[in-house]
Amino acid sequence: QPQLQESGGGSVQAGGSLRLSCVASLSSHANYCMAWFRQSPDKERELVAAIDYNGTTIYSDAVKGRFTISKHNADNTLFLQMNMLKSEDTGMYICSADRRPFWGKSDYCSNTLVYNFWGQGTQVTVSS
Repeated sequence: QPQLQESGGGSVQAGGSLRLSCVASLSSHANYCMAWFRQSPDKERELVAAIDYNGTTIYSDAVKGRFTISKHNADNTLFLQMNMLKSEDTGMYICSADRRPFWGKSDYCSNTLVYNFWGQGTQVTVSS
């Protein structure tokens, strides 16, 4: 069962940047979708960005052009570079992963229902 541990959250002023990291223990015998979600008290958990096993990336409209998701395959570390942060980006950022079947279509990892393994989250607070 995958274990996920996030780090890198904090407080920043609007317009600033943060880089989140997630160390994941994943089987080397499977392909995975990996993603960042965020949760705030007044909103449902939302998918921020996802990355497929082959490096294909997916972003929500709210963060497109400002955030970049990437991963280091050698040690299964997932990153989220967040630039031009806004107050509405405030929330708990949660790393997630799950196996990606070979039959999945190119947008498989954009489906929030495929994710069943979660980290504890790291808080990001953006002040205006």
